[in-house]
Amino acid sequence: MKKEYKLEYNEIIKDIINNEHFLKTKKDIHHGSSKYEHLLRVSKCSFILGKIFHADIKSVTRAALLHDFFFGTRKEKEENSYLNHPLTAANNAKFYFNINEIEENAIKSHMFHHALLKKIFPFINRKEKAKIKDNKPTSKEGWIVCLSDLLVSVMEVQRYEFSYIANLSYLVLINIVLMKH
Repeated sequence: MKKEYKLEYNEIIKDIINNEHFLKTKKDIHHGSSKYEHLLRVSKCSFILGKIFHADIKSVTRAALLHDFFFGTRKEKEENSYLNHPLTAANNAKFYFNINEIEENAIKSHMFHHALLKKIFPFINRKEKAKIKDNKPTSKEGWIVCLSDLLVSVMEVQRYEFSYIANLSYLVLINIVLMKH
């Protein structure tokens, strides 16, 4: 990323990145690494795509940074499941940060690709219901966050497949250390 872009990106995320509640995402595993790292990757990708497609840079970057802002894993609680976690993340983002409507919609619709797959292959996550209309992005920024999340997730799963156990062990150790303090 160009130096001027790095400065702009850092200015946009500065109120979120060091927030004590956001930092809790470092303890959660997501696609073989920490959720925190995943959120940073998706926000950087969205920032760049936002520049390319002339989107609202602040909204697309913040929404991407907060798109998986829920505590725990998707398997621990029903509200964190594949199709429920976008609403949980949007509610958390509204509670802890002052997000706008564009950001809220982008967070809520970032799993559109999963809702679409669920319609095509209904045996995926049988317990969950998917409505295309309810999950479809309604803004350019929403589409960018959805695409960025998909691209980054595919890269992460491929990249961390072999190191998943090492990352899991590392995060478990971090959790143990943090719980003692």
